[in-house]
Amino acid sequence: MTLNLKKLIVTEGNMTHMNKWLNVIIVSLMTTGVLIAQTGDLKLLDWQPVSQMVVKETKIVKAKFPVIDIHSHLGKLENTATYLEEMDKAGVWKCVSLDGRSKDNFYKEHLKVSQSVSKDRFLIFFRPDVSKINEPNFGVNEAKKLEEAVKLGARGLKIWKNLGLGVKDTSGKLITVDDPRMDPIWAKCGELGIPVEIHIADPSAFFTPLDKYNERYDELGSHPDWSFFGDDYPSKEELLDARNRVIKKHPNTIFIGAHFGALPENLQVVGEWLDTYPNFYVDIDARISELGRQPYTARRFFLKYQDRILFGTDTPCNAEAYRLYFRFLETDDEYIDPTPAHKLQGRWMIYGLSLPDEVLEKVYNKNALKIFDRFKG
Repeated sequence: MTLNLKKLIVTEGNMTHMNKWLNVIIVSLMTTGVLIAQTGDLKLLDWQPVSQMVVKETKIVKAKFPVIDIHSHLGKLENTATYLEEMDKAGVWKCVSLDGRSKDNFYKEHLKVSQSVSKDRFLIFFRPDVSKINEPNFGVNEAKKLEEAVKLGARGLKIWKNLGLGVKDTSGKLITVDDPRMDPIWAKCGELGIPVEIHIADPSAFFTPLDKYNERYDELGSHPDWSFFGDDYPSKEELLDARNRVIKKHPNTIFIGAHFGALPENLQVVGEWLDTYPNFYVDIDARISELGRQPYTARRFFLKYQDRILFGTDTPCNAEAYRLYFRFLETDDEYIDPTPAHKLQGRWMIYGLSLPDEVLEKVYNKNALKIFDRFKG
């Protein structure tokens, strides 16, 4: 359609004629596919695009092999029976709760309630109260408390990111991950033959400026307190270097790097750590969004380090969340939305790894069992 724009010259007497031609222009632009500028003001935080991709979607109700979820949070004890029901729906054999807090002796109640629901399906990890690190004999005292917890049934230790990013000494300086006052606790874990699930640092984007280049901008926009960029915090590299010094210093203790060693954005470096530290493992919890956007590299990594990777979710037991993890690991499905497995972690889709059965079984349970078999109780 060709428009004669000369006819659209506005004069006092031809407004009706002009309006008619404006309508013609609008219809013409819409029918010929020309983009009409949006008049609304949609915020990125509110944008929820619906994919038009039509791809294969494999439904997996239960995993191919019994599953041990090495990383979950089951501290809402009133939901313990529900957690077990969700595990049964998805074929999850055992689940580790990392909420056995030393503070206020909560670990005792956690062990009691979990064991009353099932004697062998839940494993509780003890979490030392690092906020007390400035107290005299902190490390020795918490190590003794850990030993008592193990006698009651605890089977591991959990360290959270407040070590390095939150807890401060008496001068107001952040406590480092390799603070020597923690040494008695690390050593006690090796002596007892229990693993340390260690969460140090956070996604790399959380340590970069919150600007237009930040790939987790909308997530951090919703949770600005998750940003650790600036002079008030150590760099991510400093945190991970300190953690690695601990791993090296305590070779008889098994360390499980939560969130794929805290660096799923750079699998080459994670592989170098695994090559360097034989007592270091990683779990996949809450990081399939990172692994699944690099499926070729991730699959090669799983094949090479199949004896050092553990299954975990970081999500209280939920059958649908589990099934999304199974789909990621077992199928070659494309363009999977990972958000329901945990939460929004980046505006991208992921791709399945289609791992061979031998590798799947190790990730699902064999590697975890190998670690738990070190228990000396």
